[in-house]
Amino acid sequence: MNIVRAGFYTAIATAARLLAGLVVIKLVAWFAGPEGVGRLGQLVSLMSLLAVLAGGGISAGIVKYVAEYRDDAQRLSRLLAAALWYALCASLLMGCVALLLSRQIASWLLGDPQYAGLIRVLAIAQLGIALINYILSVINGFMDVRRLAFIQVLGSAFGVVLVVWLSWWMHLYGALLALVLGPALWLAVGWPAWRRSPYFQRSMLQMRFDREMTVRLAAFSVMTITSALIAPLVNIAVRDHLARQFGWEQVGYWQAVSKVSDAYLLFLTTAINIYYLPKLASTHERASLLLEMRNAYRYLMPAVVGLAAVVYALRGWVTQLLFSTDFASANMLYGPQLVGDVVKIASFILSYVMLAKAMTRLFVISECAFALSYLALVYLFTARFGLVGAMYAFAINYALYLVFNVLVVRRYVGVS
Repeated sequence: MNIVRAGFYTAIATAARLLAGLVVIKLVAWFAGPEGVGRLGQLVSLMSLLAVLAGGGISAGIVKYVAEYRDDAQRLSRLLAAALWYALCASLLMGCVALLLSRQIASWLLGDPQYAGLIRVLAIAQLGIALINYILSVINGFMDVRRLAFIQVLGSAFGVVLVVWLSWWMHLYGALLALVLGPALWLAVGWPAWRRSPYFQRSMLQMRFDREMTVRLAAFSVMTITSALIAPLVNIAVRDHLARQFGWEQVGYWQAVSKVSDAYLLFLTTAINIYYLPKLASTHERASLLLEMRNAYRYLMPAVVGLAAVVYALRGWVTQLLFSTDFASANMLYGPQLVGDVVKIASFILSYVMLAKAMTRLFVISECAFALSYLALVYLFTARFGLVGAMYAFAINYALYLVFNVLVVRRYVGVS
């Protein structure tokens, strides 16, 4: 399967996931306006963080090593048994922490302890999220893109139904609750679809500690958890800074434009994740690695430039469709954000070499360094240019990240 065919299937799955996410945003915009969307961003950041930590952050490791070991039954069995044990332990730990600190998390993140119930539900849902992460990672490692797309489409459809029902019943709180429960519902689809796959074996459900495999997975856990921790925490810090400087209504405009970017880029980032991570992990010849990256640029860069241009041309209509007329002031923020999106995809294609080849130390250092530089640039440019300065900071930071990744890949493949 090549990137074009994989992109087709992932596009269908991504469209379904986007529909589910955009229904939530639209409902929150109706119920609570820009301020509610701003607070929704805080909950989404927390969910992104906990969803990854639910399985100990080893999804990328499972994908990589399943791709490498799928023809070695013994090593594959050892890997999956260790992965399931690792994921269960991490999920229980994070769930307990979230339960104990639910009121504090709700007060700090959402500004109101009445949302503590959402945090508790999310804490309990960690087990289900960890299991579906494991299932999807195994399927992805076997590069079964069609089955993966089927699970995502049907799981997202269930999520939309849940959002509409709970929003009608409980309004804003119901929309947020549906957002929390949605990922766990994917189990209802993922489990039977995985069991019917030709590579499924009951031994894949065994759990045991394996020191060698646990150490291998832990390296990916460090990388993934670093990324999962830093990105939401930096975004939370940025929102808090923007709220102090400009108020929560302005944060809602910034969040709206960021959500539009996340939405259309999801088509491309999902294709990169589903196709390139197992592909690069199983590619050991450096000439083949360069060929895969050239193909990625050949197909993905024209796509991101075209999508960014369409979003910019239709920004007024997109904002009104996805949010409401109250968000018209967000239209001035699209230009630098979309430029940053193009540079982001260019850098992501190269950055997957660090993940696929387990460059743990370099990956962690770069994540921390560029998170701090982004936060510093936000402070600098918002003081100079106002709210749009946050978008300038986004674009410039990814330009620096692109330069860094070019240097990393050139060194890895031995290009002088």
